[in-house]
This record gives sequence, C-alpha cells and structure tokens, in this order.
Amino acid sequence: MENRKVLKSGEFLVDEIQFNDIFIPEQFDEEQKMIAQTIQDFLETELYPNIDQIDSPDINLMKSTMKKAGELGLMGISIPEEYGGFGQSFVTQMLAAETIGAGHSFSVAFMAHTGIGTLPIMYYGNEEQRKNYVTRLATGELIGAYCLTEPGAGSDANSGKTSAILSDDGKHYILNGQKMWITNAGFADTQVVFAKIDKDRVLSAFIVEKNYPGVVVNPDEHKMGIKGSSTAQIFYNDVKVPVENLLGNRGEGFRIALSILHMGRIKLGANVLGASKKAITDSVKYANERKQFNALISSFGSIKHKLAEQVIRTYALECAIYRLSKDVDDQIQYYKVTGMDKGKASVEGISHYAVEAAILKVYGSEVLDFVIDEAVQIHGGMGYSAEMAVERGYRDSRINRIFEGTNEINRLLVVDTAMKRALKGDFDLFAKASALVADLASINHQNKPGESYFEEKSRILKNFKNLILIVIHGASTHFDKKLMLEQEVLNNLADMIIEVYIAESMALRIQKMEDMKGIDASGIYRSMLDVFIYDSADKIRKAAADAINSFISPELHATYKNAIDTLVNLPGVNVKEARRKVADKLIEDNVYKF
Repeated sequence: MENRKVLKSGEFLVDEIQFNDIFIPEQFDEEQKMIAQTIQDFLETELYPNIDQIDSPDINLMKSTMKKAGELGLMGISIPEEYGGFGQSFVTQMLAAETIGAGHSFSVAFMAHTGIGTLPIMYYGNEEQRKNYVTRLATGELIGAYCLTEPGAGSDANSGKTSAILSDDGKHYILNGQKMWITNAGFADTQVVFAKIDKDRVLSAFIVEKNYPGVVVNPDEHKMGIKGSSTAQIFYNDVKVPVENLLGNRGEGFRIALSILHMGRIKLGANVLGASKKAITDSVKYANERKQFNALISSFGSIKHKLAEQVIRTYALECAIYRLSKDVDDQIQYYKVTGMDKGKASVEGISHYAVEAAILKVYGSEVLDFVIDEAVQIHGGMGYSAEMAVERGYRDSRINRIFEGTNEINRLLVVDTAMKRALKGDFDLFAKASALVADLASINHQNKPGESYFEEKSRILKNFKNLILIVIHGASTHFDKKLMLEQEVLNNLADMIIEVYIAESMALRIQKMEDMKGIDASGIYRSMLDVFIYDSADKIRKAAADAINSFISPELHATYKNAIDTLVNLPGVNVKEARRKVADKLIEDNVYKF
C-alpha cells in the first residue's frame, strides 16, 4: 500500500489531506480505460439499438442482453479470480459502474445482479456457497436478485415479517412471507432472501433458488421509469430451503443488509455519474443543432448557463467518487494485511466509509435529477417527446432518490454516523467544536496576505468545516439526546457536510491535476471550482442559519449570526464569465470531455 494519508470515515470534518493523498481520474491506467471502453462498446452495439424493445418491456431480451454481458466477463469485474472473476480494484469497479450507468434500465438490472444479487454470497458465503453460486453468477450463467423490502418494511428493514422455521428433520428452513420491489425478480435464478428464524429479533439471510417449490413471482410492476428492469413481488409459501443455504450466521442478516446497502450507495453514485455525462452530451449535441432566431441555441446565455451548471455539478461528483474509491481500496488492503478473508475485507472496507457512501448517494442522485431536468429543458418541446433519449433519462432518473435508502434516510445517516464515529474516538469532533464555540466572538477570516489560489480555497473550506462544527455543538448542546428527533436540523447539517466534502474533493483534484499537467491545463477547472465554492457558500450560509434559528437563544443570536457571516464570507466571483468558459469548451467539444 502506497504511503499516503487516508482519513477515517467522517474525519474530513476535522482534518485535511494534501492533493497528493487523493486519487483522481487522470490517473486511470490503460487496463482501466480498456475495461471502460469495452463496456461503452457493449452499450453502443448491444443495448442502445434495442433499448426501445427492452423497455417495452421485454424481459427475455433483457435477460439475454445480461447473459451477453456475462459472456464478455463484465459481470466478474469485482469477483476474485478463484471464483471466475477478474478481481479488479474498487476504483476499477467504480469506473465500470460509472460507464454502465449510461445504460438506462439495463444499468439497474446489471448493477442489481453484480452488486446486491451476487456480493452478499461473495462476502458472507462459505467456500461451498461461493463455488456453487458465485462462480456461476460471475459469468452470467445465473442471474441474481436481492429480496429485503416488504409491504410493511421499507426503510425500517428489520421490521420485516418473512419467517423461517427449522423443519422437524433439521434439514430445511420453511420460508413464508412476501417481498416487494424486487429488481430482476422476473428472471433471476437465485435470490438472497431476508427472514427471521423462529421468533428472532433480527434477520437472517438465505440463498433461495427460483425453482424451489412454493416460490411465486408476480407479474412485473408498471413503473414510471426503468421499464426494462423487471420489478415484481415474490411470495414464499412453505418454501423448503436447505439448511446449508443459510448465508452467514443466524441473526447476521441485518448486518449483511446494511453492509450491502453501503456498497450499493457508493456504486449508485458512480452509476448516476455515467448517466449525467450522457445527458450532458445529449444536451450539447441538441443545442449545437437547434436554431431559433437564426442562431444556434448553444450561443444563448441562458443555455450556456444550463450547460455549464450541468458540467460543474457532474464534475464535482466525479471528483468525490474517485477520491472515496481509492480510500476504500486502501482500507480493504489494510484489512487483508491484518489477516481478513478477501470477502470480509471487502465488505468491511466499504462499510467503513458509511458517511461518504451516504453523501455520494444523496449528492449523486440529486445531481442527475438536476442534469436530466435541464437536459429536457434545453431540448424544449422535443425533450418531452419519447423520440429523444432525454425523455427516457428523465423518467429513469427519479428512482435514484428512492432506492438504496431514500435520500431522507441517507441525509440522517450522514450526520448520525459521523457523530457516532466521533463518539467512538475515530476523530476528535466534539473537542474541536467546543474550542471553536468558546472563542466564537473572535472568529475571523484568518486570511493571509499573499496566499496562493489553492491556499485561499483551503482556508475557505476550513471555515466551512468550522461552521459545521459550531452548528453541531449548538444543536447537540440544546437538543442533547433528542437531536436525532430533530430531522429538519439534521437535514441542515447534512446539506452542509455534503457541500464541504464535494467541494474539497473538487479542489484537491484540480490542484493535483495542475501539479501533474501544469497550470495551463487547469484554467477552465479553476473557473468551475470558483463557481462551485461561491454557490456552496450561499447554501451553507442558509443551512447554518436555518439550524441556528431553530434553537439559539435571543441573547446569543447576534454572536452566532456574525460567526456564520464571517465563515462563509468570500471574494466575489464573476460567475457569468466563469460559466461561459465552461459552456464554451463543452460546446466546442460537442461531448462531455472534462
């Protein structure tokens, strides 16, 4: 493992790293680029020509397309070689997830299979289970599904009612219950099913084959988007599951479910990145063809503003994704070195970064919703027509804010998990917050004469972090143990934390790229960073004010308001010209190439 500083999950709130400590997409090697190109070629040749038929929906065509992906080895990227895969790094897995993310409903089916449908068995299965199932899931011989959600158990997954009772002869668990919103249900060969054994308080997990008697799959649901993805209810009526198909230990199901959700959240961030880039390319191509008032609409300031904002937010997301991906890789490697099994090391490495996983899920899904909404607007009336790719993209995007845990749940997790990690001693959040509050009246910009461009950005980001700590301290002091019931305040904090992590990731990437390629290569990116941090300051100011106003006493209000105004104060930015520079590059390239 290379010698670089790696922060623990949430530790970015109180600590800083240097640009050399992060991984950026400019460091992809030739093998990684080749894998991404193979996936892109697959989309172009096998998916896009048939996407209308797949979305009709045509379950058989979806399944056969999935099988073709398996034959190309695309389903084994994250699986170790001894189980028929390619054992690629987490960074490579994320690049593959990004590229496949432009595949509309196919992306959902593919990611469900390769992620939640396969990895619980890979990570928690015993050797026999891995050889029997993972080897065939890795090649596409089998297609997998993941069955957690029930009619009365969505975000509160552990409240599920599906039951498993050991048979009298001790050879089977008798499974009864109902699952809903199950991706790949219509054609999956294997299902990872969560149920409670006897009257256990927590879930256990089982590997169930679709041909077991008593497994009944309902017809597919009619959905707003991702229409080609099979989504259905599954019923289990006295299904006899061999005892050897218990996945992990009894009562370990809830842990398995949470661990896999962390992985799903991170990879969803990569998926929506690929979808965003495709939507931006669709937008600029249309803007460069469509004329109004005898001019291409790409020449209009309002359109340039939209194009630039699409790019800036998407680029910012990309910076955070690959920063975190390398951190996960290093954490996995650390666990391996300490003697952990490969599967357990992987799941623990991913689960470690629960704060950042939730950040990427929330920010990424909301970026894509923004980008595709603006894509439809740029297309005008044609954007509302099913003839255009952006219409499909608009419908397909909406689910991302719901699955892998709703954005509401994930916002709460950002704050709750960060505070719990701090209380465990992973980093000293509360002592630093207390010191800031003790000296609140004397807070200043702390700017230094002659500071460089990136020194200034680092100071601004540190001020943002200090403001977050001040608000956490105030909220914790006022609400105490009831803070977790104050979801509006937690949402304010989550929005601040998300903005800071994304902005810092962007600043570090651009600084590293400039170090690698020279300042001439980074001019346009400095413009993007200027706009992003300028906008972040306003978002953080409002979130901090909203939170403070909900609990601060009248006599302290002026002191806290002054701290907010001081810590988010930054030089003015000519955002019009900065955005035009970004838009002009996109318009000239006629494709997302940042």
